[in-house]
Amino acid sequence: MSARGLFVTGTDTGVGKTVVACALVRGFIAAGERVAVMKPIASGAERTAEGLRNADALALIEAANVPLGYAQVNPYCFEPPISPHIAAEDSKIEIDIGMIAQAFGAATRLADRVVVEGAGGWLAPIGRRDSMADLARALGVPTVLVVGLRLGCLNHAELSRRAIEAAGVPLAGWIANRPGAPLEREAENLATLEQRFGAAPLAVVSFAPGTVSALVLAEAAQRLFRAI
Repeated sequence: MSARGLFVTGTDTGVGKTVVACALVRGFIAAGERVAVMKPIASGAERTAEGLRNADALALIEAANVPLGYAQVNPYCFEPPISPHIAAEDSKIEIDIGMIAQAFGAATRLADRVVVEGAGGWLAPIGRRDSMADLARALGVPTVLVVGLRLGCLNHAELSRRAIEAAGVPLAGWIANRPGAPLEREAENLATLEQRFGAAPLAVVSFAPGTVSALVLAEAAQRLFRAI
């Protein structure tokens, strides 16, 4: 039986996808699963002796308990922190969804679960025609939407939810994350989100730099463990 996959997307960039993805990975591991990770496309990397390395991909690798080579975890890594499709064009590289799907398939043969983190939001472009939505659809796995609790999140969350549904990708759940200062009237905003999604959030968490290793969404992971 192939591994069960999960695609983590967000309402925008900088809403805590990596924090949530790492926490879910640790939650699945706590449940006894062998978990592999992927950050297929990443912009914003540092040059090292081993080559370009992206901080989000490295955090995911640290969280996982199935070791994969960096190139399999992050096959497309670009140095400038710009939109991936622009970075790819500047590098004269065309992002190949089929190649990413092959790497994902290889990972599924080694793990019980493969957690894949997208870049940017659901419709972030990765080429002239393709977006993150096309990648998630090609992988054929459910998605979790990270909603950044900040002004504008109601619109961003609803647009993302509708786009995910339109793509025919199952929405496994949503997680509300506080990426910065508290959102005014947070309780009312959460109630509205719950009503629009038709389901309570898997979790409501607060993000602060340096908490990737400490944050464990064990309960949310357990609910996903039973659902997908």
